[in-house]
Amino acid sequence: MAAPVPSCDIQIRVRYAETDAMGYLHHAQYFVYFEQGRTELLRQNGARYRDMEAQGIFYVVARLECRFRAPARYDDLLTLTTATERMTPVRVEHAYRLSCDGRLLAEARSTLVSVGRDGRPLPLPDPLYDRLCGVVVPERGE
Repeated sequence: MAAPVPSCDIQIRVRYAETDAMGYLHHAQYFVYFEQGRTELLRQNGARYRDMEAQGIFYVVARLECRFRAPARYDDLLTLTTATERMTPVRVEHAYRLSCDGRLLAEARSTLVSVGRDGRPLPLPDPLYDRLCGVVVPERGE
């Protein structure tokens, strides 16, 4: 088994357009950042969401919760850590920690469900699921 990348960190600079009238990062923007984190984590595990969609596989958010601890402001450089906590062929659970200069700003969790074009649960294809879970598939001829 090759170990999958269990978590990743990305840096995000708060843009002026993402702030509210008080200069704080708007609460809705946190969820956009969490999507960035899980997309990057998927990419670091050798898969692209764009390719999944082309195959008729879509992740839908079934649950998403966030606990806000401290505000972020315009031009802050944030670090988002995204980790896979649990994975099945139809479900993946992530945890997120957003911080600035070592100060925790928010913690969140999400559950995504894999569905087909009809919106019904659809297990990930074995090769993709194996890649995301760290199963090494021998190359042809081995």
